[in-house]
Amino acid sequence: MASDRHPQAILDLLAAAADRPVFEHGPRVVTGAELLDAVGRIATGLRAVGIGPGDGVAMSLGVDPEAFAAMVAAQVVGARVAGVRTGLTPGQLRHVLTGGATGRDAAFPDSAGPANRAVVVDRSTATDGLRAAADGLDLLAVGPLDGVTDLLAGPVSSDALDCAGRPDDIGRVTYTSGSTGDPKGCAETYAALGAGWAAYPDRWPSAVRDLAAQLDRFLVFGSLSSLVMMEYTVLTLAAGGTAVVAEPTGGPEPFLPHAIARLRATASVAAVPRLHQLVVGQLTDPFDLSTLRALLVSGSPLEPGRLAQAEAVLGPVVYHGYGQTETGLISLITPAETAAVPARRASVGRPAEMVRTQLRDSFGNPVPVGGEGELFVRTPGQAAGYWADPAETAAVFVDGWVRTRDLARFDDDGYLYLLGRTRDVIIVNADIRYAGPIERVLASDPAVAEAYVVGRPDEQTGEAVHAFVVPATSERPDPTALADLVAGRLGEASRPRTVTFIDAVPVGPSGKPDKRQLRPPGASQVQSR
Repeated sequence: MASDRHPQAILDLLAAAADRPVFEHGPRVVTGAELLDAVGRIATGLRAVGIGPGDGVAMSLGVDPEAFAAMVAAQVVGARVAGVRTGLTPGQLRHVLTGGATGRDAAFPDSAGPANRAVVVDRSTATDGLRAAADGLDLLAVGPLDGVTDLLAGPVSSDALDCAGRPDDIGRVTYTSGSTGDPKGCAETYAALGAGWAAYPDRWPSAVRDLAAQLDRFLVFGSLSSLVMMEYTVLTLAAGGTAVVAEPTGGPEPFLPHAIARLRATASVAAVPRLHQLVVGQLTDPFDLSTLRALLVSGSPLEPGRLAQAEAVLGPVVYHGYGQTETGLISLITPAETAAVPARRASVGRPAEMVRTQLRDSFGNPVPVGGEGELFVRTPGQAAGYWADPAETAAVFVDGWVRTRDLARFDDDGYLYLLGRTRDVIIVNADIRYAGPIERVLASDPAVAEAYVVGRPDEQTGEAVHAFVVPATSERPDPTALADLVAGRLGEASRPRTVTFIDAVPVGPSGKPDKRQLRPPGASQVQSR
């Protein structure tokens, strides 16, 4: 029986899969025993340099078996593990690598250690920019790297796989996109990680059980610092499947369908824009996707018509999920459920059995049955708060509940429907981008009197940022320079797709700006790039 002491359940899965392939990486086939040995070697190496419970370790790694082993090994020794996303500005990268805080985090005074001690890299990520951002931290490597300690090089110690994580310590910090400036880190305790579901078949919600049966060959790409990619890789191992690693070939083929066809994948994940690109590509230049049985789509709302089109082109393979970094999985709807009742395409499924939900009005009161309100949830593995951000922690984590800041309703059968947002955000390639910080960056230009930002549907990115600017003088500022200013401060995904110059912002009956009246198309629109 697997212990709840994280990540013991993952170690048990690897031990049980000793002779079975658990990862494929190009020509390499890695068994459970081999991957468990890698976890042991890296854990031994981390302990040898003094990394232990409460120490912060940033992980900047590619996507391969060793990256997975390193993420698990750092939690074996009880460290606070933070994955490093791609696309961060130099300042944001420094913030994530160091852990942001200069001392103990006020939000977690009993468990949090000081700012990060070390950064773990591999040959693909140890760039000059990362090395500069990691100045003052210990640099460690997974694999040979000149002048850097190789965590894989040594033997496995007798205590290598003894899980040292303390229940109240922070075990994982998952950083958001950085759309507000510095990325926010959702901090999960070791107790919460141990209460998760992915590694425990007896805890799987019914929809996840249905999905797990399709995970014979799960296509892994991007980064294992992605909460979704890591969780569903663990789910694949627990389901008896193999994680197959996809790397861009550099050729002209569309990445996802090419990888599915080449690697005979049975399942993968896709944000809404990638799903659209996949469907359009199959209509014009199809690949053989006959092995595909499950495509988990999440990150932003999926319009029912788009889901119907995907089902018509790809077959009954789309599992539409809803969750947040703060909560993990909230709900999931299966192809069988949407086939049985097509109106459910507008839903994100019924909340998982272990998830509690509540709808509240704007005053925080529960709404009557059948009403609409802001969705609050409780999940066993939810974050405890935001690392080094007690104010935001207090605003979102309320009396044991997590404010999703999504408006929702339930139908008579318990299916959940998302109606909109209580916050002014744009979801670009599944990353949340807040309008306020973008507006403030634009308004920091002396040539800008006022700036307003809205999001609109976009076939390439799900939604895109569009800016409306009131010039400070009769001379208009350079729209490309304004877009570059935003990208430089907040990251490329926050770059306005268009900049439109206006004389004044529309106002509502209250006299306040009414951004709902702003529409990107128009004669005064100027493309920012």
